[in-house]
Amino acid sequence: MFLEGVKEACTGAPDTPMVLLGNFAVEDEWARGEVGLPALGSRAAAAVAHRMDEFALLLGGPGDHVVLKSAPDPGFLDQLRGLGLDLPQVLVPEVTEPGRSVSEDVLTSPALLATLRELGAAGARLWPHGMSALEERICARTGLASALPGAAVAKAVNGKIYSRRLADELGIRQVRGWECETVAQFAAAAGEAAAVLAAGGRIGVKDAYGVSGKGIAVVDDPARLDRLVTMVTRRAERSGDERVALVVEEWAAKETDLTCHFTLARDGSVRFDFVKEALIAQGVSVGHRMPARLTPAHLDTVEECAHALGKRLAADGYHGVVGVDAMIEQHGGLLPVVEINARNNMATYQTRLQERFVPEGAVALARQYRLRLCRPLAFDELRERLDGLLLAPGRDRGSGLLVDGFATVNAAHGAHAPGEPFTGRLHALVIGGSQAEVEEWDAAVVARLGAFGARGGTA
Repeated sequence: MFLEGVKEACTGAPDTPMVLLGNFAVEDEWARGEVGLPALGSRAAAAVAHRMDEFALLLGGPGDHVVLKSAPDPGFLDQLRGLGLDLPQVLVPEVTEPGRSVSEDVLTSPALLATLRELGAAGARLWPHGMSALEERICARTGLASALPGAAVAKAVNGKIYSRRLADELGIRQVRGWECETVAQFAAAAGEAAAVLAAGGRIGVKDAYGVSGKGIAVVDDPARLDRLVTMVTRRAERSGDERVALVVEEWAAKETDLTCHFTLARDGSVRFDFVKEALIAQGVSVGHRMPARLTPAHLDTVEECAHALGKRLAADGYHGVVGVDAMIEQHGGLLPVVEINARNNMATYQTRLQERFVPEGAVALARQYRLRLCRPLAFDELRERLDGLLLAPGRDRGSGLLVDGFATVNAAHGAHAPGEPFTGRLHALVIGGSQAEVEEWDAAVVARLGAFGARGGTA
């Protein structure tokens, strides 16, 4: 089983109690002090991203604990328990703010810190989405040992510059690109990339620690590339800091995005977990299709790369879950390493549900539905709207919709004025015996959610 395998790989025992923490904004912590592209964002977007912490509820078992920014909707818990899922115990900080990560909430909550101290004394380990200085502070203040290596190692192996250099070192095919750690290197890379633009191609300029569409500029105009160079140069002149942390890459003409997943043990051994098709919209992951439609040769290559990457990551001090972004090009070529994510990822949180509810030979679509709301929505109201479509007790090997993320539906409500419309994200698995059946269920869900202004996550 996936969970027991991760526990054994990271702690040496398959029954080690874990304290799970869905600190999905960990890249923001890794990016502190790094110089990249100008950051743009909104309060609502940040609030929704922080409520993705609820996915950690699905990863732990009955002997584990999970820290969430707020208690889950009772109806959502009823759905999960009604399907026979044994869930971890939920802990909630007594001090929370929508714009803060769950880790920051923990550190300002004395009662919760005291509870975590007791769990640490009993042998529990902290398993965060990814390890940063914030989670190290939690460990220091509670005595909880971490299941993952420290923040310095985690940051070092998660940068896009590291990914490119590691792929080059291992001889793994990747798109043409340039790693830039100074303004001069960025200007030189832009000069070489101009030839790609002149030939009709596109260029991606990426922050070393950007994630989910943030910190990336896709450029098809030489003048825009020049403006980026000018902006970065002028900023360096004002600050006196010539450092940057950027990657410039030729933009691949892709057919399919992939998420490859493996678990790296403390002893350096690699367990290849799975590969799924990733659904990407405007640079943001909005779901997965499973199983991935790969040729045997592509699958063999993906597994070989996982073992090679794992060996090298272990040498650099990392152990734990690893997700690797990959892609199949339009002409059928495989790019096995687009980016290394040495942390949990969205596919990680689907594992227990996949093991339980997606039998061999079935097809599942993990996706999000965007709802336009004017007030908070209770899960029981949603369940009534989707009556007959939700996976029900006794149908755990059948077809239907399984909601796996509900906190993000109402997360943006507090970031808007009372009565002002806001957009919520409903996360779910659509399960069927074939791709055609999944598409039928998905269309039925969209139709039912129409009253809420539902839109598909890939729109």
